[in-house]
Amino acid sequence: MSAGSYYVYILASRHHGTLYIGVTNDIRARLDLHRTGRGSKFVQKYKIFRLVHVDLPHLKRPSRARSNSSSGSGIGRSN
Repeated sequence: MSAGSYYVYILASRHHGTLYIGVTNDIRARLDLHRTGRGSKFVQKYKIFRLVHVDLPHLKRPSRARSNSSSGSGIGRSN
């Protein structure tokens, strides 16, 4: 992946029906953090571990704008 590229990803909880949108430059490492309980307190609280979508790498600015645009609907987000 080129420098400055990021993934936008969506995790879902089967039990609560909750979605979590995150942005990262290393999708595998970030998912490992979530699954071991170190990625986000929100993810840990609602047991959101099922990966349902990943956008291909793109520049950070568009990724961040996409993540923020979804946050108004009650969906969690990651820095």
